[in-house]
Amino acid sequence: MCEHVIAFCAGGLNHAFMARILLIAACFALTACAQAPKQVDAPEMVAPSSDQLRPKVRPAGLGRVVPKEARTVEEFDVTTAQEREEAAAVPVATVEKRLGLTVASLGDPTQAGFWIKTPLVSAAGKGRVVYPGTGKSVQVYMTPIEGSGSAGSRLSLAAFRLIEAPLTELPEIEVFSGG
Repeated sequence: MCEHVIAFCAGGLNHAFMARILLIAACFALTACAQAPKQVDAPEMVAPSSDQLRPKVRPAGLGRVVPKEARTVEEFDVTTAQEREEAAAVPVATVEKRLGLTVASLGDPTQAGFWIKTPLVSAAGKGRVVYPGTGKSVQVYMTPIEGSGSAGSRLSLAAFRLIEAPLTELPEIEVFSGG
């Protein structure tokens, strides 16, 4: 008889415990159903005057799209002859600063234009690279990337071709800012 009483009490305690658990779970479920405000009132923004709005200067050729069916170097290089001529021209009487040597790898061939992505600069701007192997140089748009100064850089396909650096190698090039 004592065994039945203990079993009954244990079953009763188990039932009461489960009821409390279900009650707590139901409370959590109801609070989850409460709707949060859909939109918080944001502070009113003041538009800057028109003389403060200035777009960033982008070099020519960066907006050009490489055809999806491009397979050869010539098809990927969508720069015009005039753009190549202007980029190859050595700047006259400009103040340039030699930033150093860097190992250049071929950058994304689908990004048109003459550019270099290098850790040698901290801000975007104009510059020039020289390949000592041929002595040829090209004016480029320089974009900073993370890394130490001794890390490598990525050079555009058009710039690689203009300085006649081998596409299948990692040439060392000189980088100059300014111009």
